[in-house]
Amino acid sequence: MNPLNPKKLLLTKWTAAYPLKKQKHFLVSKVIKPELPNDPVEWVEIESVFSKSTQIIRWRDLQNDEVWRQGWV
Repeated sequence: MNPLNPKKLLLTKWTAAYPLKKQKHFLVSKVIKPELPNDPVEWVEIESVFSKSTQIIRWRDLQNDEVWRQGWV
């Protein structure tokens, strides 16, 4: 996988390797900025394309190929 930059994750597409409740395809809907401006970005909000539900995850979790695949597969 290509290295990820948290500043460029907004609106990227992801596929869950193991879908739950028909939720397989997701978009990064928000990059959550840290409280202090000098701290690194840790969290992103992903939105299910199917149900529009959201969840907050660590952006580094997207690099785990066993859980997430980049793009809509």
